[in-house]
Amino acid sequence: MAYKIPVSVLVVIHTVGLQVLLIERADRPGFWQSVTGSLDAEDEPLEIAAVREVGEETGLDARLYPLRNWNKQNQFEIFSRWSGRYAPGTTHNQEHVFSLELPAMLPVTLAPQEHLQYAWLPWQEAAGKSFSWINAAAIRELPERVR
Repeated sequence: MAYKIPVSVLVVIHTVGLQVLLIERADRPGFWQSVTGSLDAEDEPLEIAAVREVGEETGLDARLYPLRNWNKQNQFEIFSRWSGRYAPGTTHNQEHVFSLELPAMLPVTLAPQEHLQYAWLPWQEAAGKSFSWINAAAIRELPERVR
């Protein structure tokens, strides 16, 4: 079994008007989040991972829109329910934050094995609905980041 790399990206997808895309996890119904995902290889560039994850999880081509690397990292403890995906003794993940600005609320094609549904929400509502405090904090920071 190949273990997940404990380095990931968080991509807050939003419109110019700050409508934020959230997706509901298939393995945890009721858990809403932005696009997230681990690097596929230790040397995979963060921007490449962000573009790949957006494509895999939403069907959107992030190369067509402004992708911003916030140069911000969050370290968090890996939930015990997901710790088996990582090498023994791995307890924390380093997440790198990005945003992707779309011209409008575009239709999304979800990966059904990963997500159940999606919603476009005003940024304040999206921050309140996100199950992850790190994701919620990034959404709350969005208006300042995109000025």
